[in-house]
Amino acid sequence: MNMPPSFCSNPIHLLALGFGSGLAPKAPGTFGTLVAIPFFWLLSHLSIEMYLVALLIAILAGIWLCGKTSRDMGAHDHPSIVWDEFCGYWITMFATPASWSWIIIGFLLFRLFDIWKPYPVSWLDKNVQGGLGIMVDDMAAGLMAWIVIQGLQILF
Repeated sequence: MNMPPSFCSNPIHLLALGFGSGLAPKAPGTFGTLVAIPFFWLLSHLSIEMYLVALLIAILAGIWLCGKTSRDMGAHDHPSIVWDEFCGYWITMFATPASWSWIIIGFLLFRLFDIWKPYPVSWLDKNVQGGLGIMVDDMAAGLMAWIVIQGLQILF
């Protein structure tokens, strides 16, 4: 889909497209997740409670802005919409140290679950529509990756 240049000048679309990272010609979800990493690093300096508040705001805003961008594009969950990857990665990294090793492990785990889409991620992806549908499968993938990364932290 060719988007007019003015499309990204809309701040709602700019966020939904991950500051343009979703426009990568290949693997936009992976590029979106990569762009989410510096934002995680900033979030990691917050208390656990404030991280959760920021995450909740990002998720609630994401439901709306992904839904609006999807409607404006005329395509449900267009690959260029990557705010859901941002939030999914931030879920994965909740209460995880901001060291490069954990950042990379979190990135790999989140991308694994987001691409693989094991149940219930696949069910959510197929059966929930609108902005919530765009967000919820990545939130579930993030939660699954979070469970694994928390287990790894206990072991290592």
